[in-house]
Amino acid sequence: MRIRMKSNVRNDADAELPHAHLLQVIYLILFSTLWFLDSFIFSFSTFPASLIPLAIRLIIAISVLALGFSMTSLGHWLLFNKKLPGLVTTGIFAHVRHPMYLGYILAYLGCIVGTMSLLSIIPWLLITHLYAKMANYEEQKLEQKFGKEYLEYTRKVPKWIPR
Repeated sequence: MRIRMKSNVRNDADAELPHAHLLQVIYLILFSTLWFLDSFIFSFSTFPASLIPLAIRLIIAISVLALGFSMTSLGHWLLFNKKLPGLVTTGIFAHVRHPMYLGYILAYLGCIVGTMSLLSIIPWLLITHLYAKMANYEEQKLEQKFGKEYLEYTRKVPKWIPR
């Protein structure tokens, strides 16, 4: 089973990684279940929440969630609505090479910060590892497709942390 993945080039049929979308769904279910059960029912690992006032946790969590959703939305809009030809290096892609994956990672992190569920860090790390593998795979395909143009882009734009 090969699944098409999003990259910063439209209609790049070569950007595939086996089972990536299936793993994303499985990890989403794992994270959501563990986070919900730990945060709202059993509270196995939410003891740090008592050290940080709810208002502060919510402000940070909402900010991180908003940043994550904004990055994902901007990346998606440029790739699929703007219909730019070739390698997309403008907009959010001028600041970070994988804004949609980073946005997803931040959205999960926002949930963790909001409830301080330490158990949720385990599936979050799995999710982060999956997105890193997906990004590495896409970068290999983009380098094959665009060569020097893509290598120059990687020298100018960071992979994860915007400058």
